[in-house]
Amino acid sequence: MLVKEIAEINNWKLLAGSSGTDRDVKNCYICDLLSWAMSRAQEDDLWITVMGNVNAVAVASLTDVAAIVLADNAPLDEDARLKAEQQGIAVYSCEENIFEAAMKVYNQMKA
Repeated sequence: MLVKEIAEINNWKLLAGSSGTDRDVKNCYICDLLSWAMSRAQEDDLWITVMGNVNAVAVASLTDVAAIVLADNAPLDEDARLKAEQQGIAVYSCEENIFEAAMKVYNQMKA
């Protein structure tokens, strides 16, 4: 599924990186520890976290994840928003907690 399809189904709000919404999602990765995510997130994963800072965008770029989803309506700071726009990394916000968001993605991808 494409990032934008998953986001539309779940009513997620796009915060940055509209040019990155056509990426194909292969899997879902959940982690808030940036060093851990940097060593384990895979290319084309949908990364669900609450870390909305410029360092999270850097990790997304390094790992080439498909998009970042900020769970629990976690904020995206302005520096991170600008960097995500520059790098074409889609960043979404959702109301669900990390577990609920991941379960929705899992069920939609397996359907």
